[in-house]
Amino acid sequence: MEIRGPRELPARRERIALRTDDGLRLVGELALPADVPPVATLVTLHPLPTAGGFMDSHILRKAASRLPAQADLAVLRFNTRGTSSRHGASEGAFDGGRAERHDVAAAMDLVRERALPRPWLVGWSFGTELALKYGREHDIEGVILLSPPLHRTTPEEVAAWAEDRRRVVVLVPELDDYLRPDEAAERFRAIPGAELIAVAGGRHLWVGETQTRRVLDEIVRAVHPEALPLRMDWPA
Repeated sequence: MEIRGPRELPARRERIALRTDDGLRLVGELALPADVPPVATLVTLHPLPTAGGFMDSHILRKAASRLPAQADLAVLRFNTRGTSSRHGASEGAFDGGRAERHDVAAAMDLVRERALPRPWLVGWSFGTELALKYGREHDIEGVILLSPPLHRTTPEEVAAWAEDRRRVVVLVPELDDYLRPDEAAERFRAIPGAELIAVAGGRHLWVGETQTRRVLDEIVRAVHPEALPLRMDWPA
């Protein structure tokens, strides 16, 4: 049966609660390969909650549904403060990317507690702002930025990654609503090692199976390229 849409492949899935150092409880899910240890870990950061973003936003949900089985990756998703989804509501209130620093730290605390290997931050839209602002504070292999708007990240925060050896992989849709490839190349010029991938025909929300597969392929190409090409069918 072809893998597409909302189909969930086999995995060990666990609802988790994160505790922030400013006293909030955040809801989330950890998905692990069903039968083998994970080779790497994706810590996902969702789009803007005031515009409908949450841990179940479709690219992140499909990453958790597919990549533990397709690529032996652990996928951690959670709702940032004040965000609700079918998994429940996280305590607190949206703070525009400021207090969310504590939310990123709480996720990385769980990665350390569980000894999850080779963590990467995968941010989408607003989540890219959190990855750029706070990723350097944590023990990660790199950041993968999907549709970065660069609304809340200052030029200084971007440039700070120039001195960092960890990888910065940026997927920019050709038809993005906020930041298109030419402007992105200029804005990320401050990071000489940044890997900018312009996606022809792509849009900010990565709607459709073709765009979903392209995003998941690029994530795996960065984190665990040995798993490519990703299997596109699975026993029913």
